[in-house]
Amino acid sequence: MKIGIIGSGSMGAGIAQVAATAGHEVLLYDNNPAALERAKTNLLNILNKLAAKGKMDDRTAKAIFGRVYFVDNLLAFAECGLVIEAIIEDLGIKKSVFGQLEDIVESSCILATNTSSLSVTAIASACQQPDRVIGIHFFNPAPLMKLVEVIPAIQTKAEIVKQARNLIEGWGKLVVLAKDTPGFIVNRVARPFYGEALRLLEEGLADVATIDWAMTEIGGFRMGPFTLMDFIGNDVNYTVTETVFQAFYYDPRYKPAFTQKRLSEAGWLGRKTGRGYYDYAEGTIQPEPKKDNQLCRDIVWRIVVMLINEAADALYLNIASRDDIDTAMTTGVNYPKGLLRWADEVGIKHCVETMDRLHVEYLEDRYRCSPLLRKMARDGKTFYQ
Repeated sequence: MKIGIIGSGSMGAGIAQVAATAGHEVLLYDNNPAALERAKTNLLNILNKLAAKGKMDDRTAKAIFGRVYFVDNLLAFAECGLVIEAIIEDLGIKKSVFGQLEDIVESSCILATNTSSLSVTAIASACQQPDRVIGIHFFNPAPLMKLVEVIPAIQTKAEIVKQARNLIEGWGKLVVLAKDTPGFIVNRVARPFYGEALRLLEEGLADVATIDWAMTEIGGFRMGPFTLMDFIGNDVNYTVTETVFQAFYYDPRYKPAFTQKRLSEAGWLGRKTGRGYYDYAEGTIQPEPKKDNQLCRDIVWRIVVMLINEAADALYLNIASRDDIDTAMTTGVNYPKGLLRWADEVGIKHCVETMDRLHVEYLEDRYRCSPLLRKMARDGKTFYQ
């Protein structure tokens, strides 16, 4: 099967590498010649480095590169069996592209979007044949990240879901199925990791270094929330949060933080600009965390219980299955445990009591307890036996 990829940025080029490594002939399209040339050079360098490190032999590297064709005309996609769009997160632009594709590809071609936050259903509506449109959301960098979220639009045929899942699993990826709702699984459930850390900071309960230290050293997370936001980019992270907030009709659980908005406005975007929550200038001495054991345990639990509550609500609202939610969070964002399994370990009743305590203290809907957790606590049930 020929695979078409629209967009030669890091995500599109990464998906192209994955598909070519799996043996497909891949057509990588971009309307910017400079971006296309840059993608070509980067892919060649990546494959040469993998060969130099012994991850693959030279012959394999050359074969993978030889299966990727860099094209500047969408008409080249005429014989593709799958086209994956990986361009700017703009609904109007995406719909326009999908409308154009239908005049080029065969009726049997699957049309996929790699969107991380937009409605797959809305994108599909631009097509005469919306039942073949599906979300296939890779995580960056696509060649290294195992997780892929597959998201059917409400119009998507069951057979298309099955075909897409089988194909992506054949590429060595771990597929989870998500309902077409804002943020899908990972970008929805992960919001409190950033949002509640920012809330703790704004309340003055702890500083950036202390919260990060608590989450890594006590919580077991690979990166603290502020280190991670600086790594992602405060502009990018803020935009995702704002998009999810708006898409959920301004539900206070997803409310963005002024602190992050101000950093974005100042151009303090994190590592890529040399300053964010931390100063990355050479020779800068980073702040020391306050290693107060009880304070740090309270920090960890407050953020974790908010994450658990979000995961429970995702299950309650049938966004995804129990196993897919836990798999998504451990493989998509490297959480130390599946959140629903974590809930069982600390006790569902303890989760409910904490959420209720926060709700009484703040009188904000942000801290409302998931109905599923409350019902499970009442019935003495757990997520896993």
